[in-house]
Amino acid sequence: MAARELDVRGLFCPLPILRTRALLDTMSAGEEVIVYATDPASIIDFKHFCNTTANEMIACETRADVFVYHIRRGA
Repeated sequence: MAARELDVRGLFCPLPILRTRALLDTMSAGEEVIVYATDPASIIDFKHFCNTTANEMIACETRADVFVYHIRRGA
């Protein structure tokens, strides 16, 4: 199954996390989402989010000015 994509570029804390959580809540365990964000604080926010929920950050990379997070829905 292909990963879903979520574009939260231009949004600032807490909106990127809130939108990601809302999408993950509609997904099944094991599904993946790729999130595109531009908020520099999102690096800390997404790491904390994944560390305090059942979701797993598979990868985090920066492409130009965009932060790209690969997150797998937990159980």
